[in-house]
Amino acid sequence: MTKKNQFWKGMLLGAIAGGAISLLDKQTREVMKEKVQKAGHMLSHPGEISDKVKESAAKIRTTMEQVSEDISYIVDKVDELRELTPQVSDIIKETKDSFTKMDEDDLLEESESI
Repeated sequence: MTKKNQFWKGMLLGAIAGGAISLLDKQTREVMKEKVQKAGHMLSHPGEISDKVKESAAKIRTTMEQVSEDISYIVDKVDELRELTPQVSDIIKETKDSFTKMDEDDLLEESESI
């Protein structure tokens, strides 16, 4: 058990030493100072945090509703296409058949006139 405690103690001391060494860089210190100030402000004003969370939740809810409506619309259009596809296919086939028949009739007339 003592060895395990020493391990975690060593890990904690190493993390503290690493953090302290990283603070030797001026830019890192400035960034950390800003983050600590923001965290302190948030802790002293918990209402702001809850308001932001509520705002984000409302935006997510609105977005999900819009996505749901879009998906419903797309599903409806796909269903319409499924219903129309056989009809369109029949119309195309009939058109093709009538043009083919017209071409055959024209060919027959030409061959008879020759």
